[in-house]
Amino acid sequence: MRRLEERVAVVTGAAHGIGRGIAERLAAEGAAVAVADIDGEAGERVAQGLAAQGARAVAVACDVTSREDVERAVGSVVDRFGGLDVLVNNAGGGRSLPEFEDLDTEDWHRQGDLTLLGAVHCVRAALPHLIASRHGGRVVTVGSINALAPFGSVPYSAYKAGLISLTQNLAARYADRGVRFNLVAPGTVGTRVWEDKPGRLEAIGRTVPLGRVGRPGDIAAAVAFLASDDAEWITGVTLPVDGGALLNAGRLFTAASGHDT
Repeated sequence: MRRLEERVAVVTGAAHGIGRGIAERLAAEGAAVAVADIDGEAGERVAQGLAAQGARAVAVACDVTSREDVERAVGSVVDRFGGLDVLVNNAGGGRSLPEFEDLDTEDWHRQGDLTLLGAVHCVRAALPHLIASRHGGRVVTVGSINALAPFGSVPYSAYKAGLISLTQNLAARYADRGVRFNLVAPGTVGTRVWEDKPGRLEAIGRTVPLGRVGRPGDIAAAVAFLASDDAEWITGVTLPVDGGALLNAGRLFTAASGHDT
């Protein structure tokens, strides 16, 4: 399907893992894609790979914790492609943190700046262009099932929950301006963060009702749907993409031993 022809999309955290899968899927659906990532070299490799397959793609080095950096990045994309139709807030992984009682204020600030404030920066920079989009603006944020059940990592989970509230409030506020806001909540997905944890993904997969952990493409398919006109009457929703893990949250929490999904 080519549901995103003539659209321009920015995907943050797009150089690796889930973000890369999203960038690849949106490009395959016909969008011009800006691969935004703090890892500029890796982002450039992803953009070059997309271009080699015939997609319109550009890499943009961007630290979402910096409002100025985000504004510069979004401005450069609009200058390059002439507008912006889709924003995917994907940047913002979990950090290795102490147990709750040992967390200090800076631990909370660092996680919050990356996970929640980073998304705020991106929406604020993109919003005027999304409102002006002739196709209707779309914002899809990548959250986590950690926001919906107690899977551990308290700061990560709390700020992911904040993304749900942000999505709902912005969906209500900007519906009459033609901008839709939705959130995808992944379960455990096999990405590079698990490379130093041999056997952990297999153990978690055995607790998931559909029998495996996720792949980046699973999340990318959901994001592409919500960014497309197929979802034109959907806004303010949280869509778990988790293989049914929320049906069995207690066992998954035990298997994950408090690590982020």
